[in-house]
Amino acid sequence: MSGAEAEASVTVVHDDNLAAMAGMPDASFTLVYLDPPFNTGRVQGRAVHTSRRSSSDSAVPADGGPVFRGFHGRDYERVVGLLRSYDDRFVDYWDFLVPRLAEAWRLLAADGTLYLHLDYREAHYAKVALDALFGRDCFLNEIIWAYDYGAKSRSRWPTKHDTILVYVKDPANYVFDSDAVDREPYMAPGLVTPEKAARGKLPTDVWWHTIVPTTGREKTGYPTQKPEGILRRIVAASTRPGDAVLDPFAGSGTTGAVAQALGRRAVLIDHNPDAIEVMANRMPRANVRRQPRAATEA
Repeated sequence: MSGAEAEASVTVVHDDNLAAMAGMPDASFTLVYLDPPFNTGRVQGRAVHTSRRSSSDSAVPADGGPVFRGFHGRDYERVVGLLRSYDDRFVDYWDFLVPRLAEAWRLLAADGTLYLHLDYREAHYAKVALDALFGRDCFLNEIIWAYDYGAKSRSRWPTKHDTILVYVKDPANYVFDSDAVDREPYMAPGLVTPEKAARGKLPTDVWWHTIVPTTGREKTGYPTQKPEGILRRIVAASTRPGDAVLDPFAGSGTTGAVAQALGRRAVLIDHNPDAIEVMANRMPRANVRRQPRAATEA
């Protein structure tokens, strides 16, 4: 596939991602990567509950909120109830995210992989919730992306990592091409053969990678842009040439830029007009489906 053909295979959709995904057929994508807005606006700290609740009470949200039936017969309602008993601010964020995760799972091919990118505020909740939604047997990895930039606290250990949770549709049949993944230098090259030291090692589930450099080639100016190196590793490992990739929170379009460079097809969704402009400029041959101005301003 030529560079132009790969670039033309990128579709950018200006829409609410839940509505856009609902119109797509089942099992359309080998890889779904979700990088939702981190729940940074929530008040930190645990709510204090003075009354003791029975296990049966905790299974039902007190406000009669939405109930999601998990895959494989699991009941997400109980998970929400249990987590609410610890932090009742949890549900506000996850009532938004869970329907989108359910749609993403529906769109995932039988041999597909889902990556959910979060920070420390929600990652612990997410692991429990996704086990209930998708099944604990579908959990593949917890990847830690560690970086080093910005201010460093002197009152606690500085938080310098994101968490990427990885789930596969079928634990017995999924794409993972370790030969296609970039290699890393050994931390102690003297302990391996010269051949191994020259080749490097397969990355573990802890990835050391810098953020997007402020003067780098890939910098778009979009505030939440992720580096191409992180997405390149994900796309290379979990797809084959010609496979389709979905990013429902596309932002600056890094997933699409990487997918096109690797000869994959990509669908990128975002509701933010600024993101659409950034992606259109970054991938000028992409098929951009814009909302009418009236719908955008509504």
